[in-house]
Amino acid sequence: MSLIEISQVLNDSELGTGLRESVYMFPFIEGLHLIGLTLSVGLLFFVDLRLLGIFLPQLPVAQVLRPLRPWLLSGFALTFVTGILLFIAGAAKIIVLPIFFFKLGFIALAGLNALWFELKWGRKIDSWGAAPVLPVTVRLAGVTSLTLWSLVIIAGRLIPYLGYQ
Repeated sequence: MSLIEISQVLNDSELGTGLRESVYMFPFIEGLHLIGLTLSVGLLFFVDLRLLGIFLPQLPVAQVLRPLRPWLLSGFALTFVTGILLFIAGAAKIIVLPIFFFKLGFIALAGLNALWFELKWGRKIDSWGAAPVLPVTVRLAGVTSLTLWSLVIIAGRLIPYLGYQ
């Protein structure tokens, strides 16, 4: 079964049809998706700006990141679940849009950047996080994160304008 055929099955499923045709559920799920993005990417921007020394440079990185981490992860979980539901609601139309695959690619790259940061720097945050000038690769991870998550949001917002309605 091809990706297009799988998408058509999802689209035509009871769940896909119900979500797409519901006056209330689709906007509700879309709203939850935006709330999840706000929690995840919105708060991550503060962390990334701290890594760049722009936001709260007087605070150690750990004091910015640790209290936000549960909210960030909850936001990503909400965004992931609602994103799948939004995809199911319009899978047949979305799967043929190149911008959708760009969005998935940017998400994958942003995830790899976060994983690399966590493995390389995140576990030793107390040893470097209070330095007046953070290591170059830490700052690069922040710029990369800001860029990739911005591209994810832009690509996501382009989906309705490039064919899915």
